[in-house]
Amino acid sequence: LAGTNIFKLGANDVGYGFNLGATFQPSAATRIGVHYRSSIKYKLDGSATFSLAPALNGPASADLKTPASFSASVFHQATSKVDVMADMTWTKWSNLQQLVVVRGTPLPPIPTLTFQWDDVWRFGVGANYKVSDQTKLRFGLAYDQTPTNDVFRTPRLPDQNRTWLAFGIQYKPSKQGTLEIGYAHEFVKDAVVNTPTVAGNLVGHFKVKADIFSIQYSHSF
Repeated sequence: LAGTNIFKLGANDVGYGFNLGATFQPSAATRIGVHYRSSIKYKLDGSATFSLAPALNGPASADLKTPASFSASVFHQATSKVDVMADMTWTKWSNLQQLVVVRGTPLPPIPTLTFQWDDVWRFGVGANYKVSDQTKLRFGLAYDQTPTNDVFRTPRLPDQNRTWLAFGIQYKPSKQGTLEIGYAHEFVKDAVVNTPTVAGNLVGHFKVKADIFSIQYSHSF
């Protein structure tokens, strides 16, 4: 829009982390897996630009720490036709409390982005049903907590707790080929925002849902 001052903040850095994982097989029908992903610290350096006030453009920097996460999953072949699975993931989103952008004087400061996010859990269960040697049906249900909260949630990320319901089919037209078709629906709790601005609080409600359809084919040679 004409007369709108667009603010852009661009920065980058290289960070290092690690992943650790292990798989255990207590029986021929059961497998258990665990995985840990470390957090990564970044010292971001870049620039801030203002479309209508280029005199305010200049360098900017910020510190950012991504969340660590831990996952555990189990797979069990209940019968010759039925497999059952379950998994859980913990994510340390409390690493992200705020983003403070540092500017050198005499450049004007940039308001701190406040997140105050919480650690969250995700739980999922699923099952496979073998119709034939060529066809397998898949089912899944998951509950995914949001790291946001009603006090600090903003329109930039109007996220809320969500429940996933998924169905799929695997079909093997040949020994080398595999076709996968899947559908998932997200039931998302309505999100509420009450964000302070220079003109007063921005109050609103968000209704969110998502439908995801996927198809893939793989072929071995």
